[in-house]
Amino acid sequence: MAHIVKVWKEDIPGLRFIGKKYDRFGFWDEWWENGWFDLLERAMSGTERVCRLWENGGGYVGLERRAPGAAFSYYIGMFAPMDTPVPDGFISVDFSDVSLGTCWIYGAQSEVHDTSGCKPKLAENGLTVWKDACGAEWSFENCLCPRYTTPDDKGNVILDYCYFVDK
Repeated sequence: MAHIVKVWKEDIPGLRFIGKKYDRFGFWDEWWENGWFDLLERAMSGTERVCRLWENGGGYVGLERRAPGAAFSYYIGMFAPMDTPVPDGFISVDFSDVSLGTCWIYGAQSEVHDTSGCKPKLAENGLTVWKDACGAEWSFENCLCPRYTTPDDKGNVILDYCYFVDK
């Protein structure tokens, strides 16, 4: 059974999320089939640029936006430096003056996507989830290599699940 093994606050610089917006989960296969992650990596001149800004950058991201009275929004893409150009057909969302509350969820890859325990764990650790001007909360799965992509000797991985939190 998956469980949270680490919770911490990450101070990050301003970052630009570049991706595509959806009204529900899924759609990862079309990203692999179309080489869109490769396209974003080229747009930012390699993941090394974002990793120099944020040590946990460079992952493939499932970004979620939840706001009272508004439809759920799901985005797939990557975080990049703020000056990264947005390729045609993609959208961007800029995040500045916020930090991240990060949970490491450890378990089988099929189980780590239950992120329901993260928000309460952040609160237990004194972190307040940030809300944008419309009252929306933003969170994301940060699928990093090798933590998420290479199982350990028990067959488990670590998924980084992050909320934007107040500084």
